[in-house]
Amino acid sequence: MADKNRIDEATGTSTVGHEWDGIEELDTPMPRWWLFTFYACIAFAIVYVVLFPAIPMAHDATRGIWNWSSRGDLAASMKADGARKAPILSAIAATPIQALPGKPELMRAAVQGGGAAFKVHCVQCHGSGAAGSKGYPNLNDDDWLWGGDLRSIEYTITHGARNPEVAETRTSLMPAFGKDGILTAAQVQDVVSHIRVISGQEKVSASATRGAALFEANCAVCHGPQGKGMRAFGAPNLSDRIWLYGGDRASLTQTVTNSRRGVMPAWGHRLDPVTIKMLAVYVHSLGGGEAAPAERDIPE
Repeated sequence: MADKNRIDEATGTSTVGHEWDGIEELDTPMPRWWLFTFYACIAFAIVYVVLFPAIPMAHDATRGIWNWSSRGDLAASMKADGARKAPILSAIAATPIQALPGKPELMRAAVQGGGAAFKVHCVQCHGSGAAGSKGYPNLNDDDWLWGGDLRSIEYTITHGARNPEVAETRTSLMPAFGKDGILTAAQVQDVVSHIRVISGQEKVSASATRGAALFEANCAVCHGPQGKGMRAFGAPNLSDRIWLYGGDRASLTQTVTNSRRGVMPAWGHRLDPVTIKMLAVYVHSLGGGEAAPAERDIPE
C-alpha cells in the first residue's frame, strides 16, 4: 500500500493510499460547482418531503403540509369539468332522442360526447373511423341490419345483439344449413352461386338457377324473395355488395354452411342512458343515419 499522505509530484495532489501495479489513485477534491449542486439537491429534497407526499408507508404515504397529490388534482379537475357539463347533459337526458336534431346546440354537444365515448368503448371492434372490419359492421354506410334511425341505433346499443342474458336483445339466428344437414355441400354451392348472381358478382348459370329454387325454399323467409333482407329478423341485404363477413365464394360458403352469430355487448348494463343516447347520435351522424324508423325496427 502506498503512503496515503504522499503528494503526487506531477499534479501536487495527495494520493488515497491505494496502489495497483504501480498505479495510484489521486484524492482529487470535487469541483465546487458540483458540490454546490449536490447540496442544493439535498436541500430541494428536504423541502419536497416537507411539502409534498414523498415517503411510502404501509397503506399510504406522507402527505406533506400542502396535502397535494396528482390524484387529488385530477379528481378536482374532473369534478369541475362534470359541473361544467352537467346542464348540457341534463338537457340531453330530458330531450327525447328523436327531438335532438331540432335542437342544434344540444345535437352538437351530443355528437361530441358520443364521439368521445365511441373512442373509449367502441373502436376496439368498429375501428377508430367506425369503418368496421370482417365480422364488425361499418357504421359509416347506409346498410343496416335492424335500422339506422336514432331510436333504432339507441335500442341496438342498449340491448346489444344475441346476448342471452338480455331479454330485449337483438336476435337473429341463421341456420347452419350445411353443418346441420339441411343442405348438401353441392346445394350450398348452388345457393352461393345464386347469391353471387343477385349481388352482381356472377352471371346466371345452371348452378345459380338451382340455387334460386333452394333460396326460395330455405332463405327467402328471412332475406326476402329478392334477397334484399328483412330488418324484422336482422337479415342482411344480399343483393348489394356490402358484406359483413365477405362476399367471395369461400366466405359465402362458410356463412351458409356454418352460419354466423356475432355478439355485440348490451351497453345498457355498462353505460348510463345519456352516454348511450350520445353514442347513438354520434353513430347516426357518421353518414348513414336514417331519418325515420323503418317498419318493426324497434320491437314492441
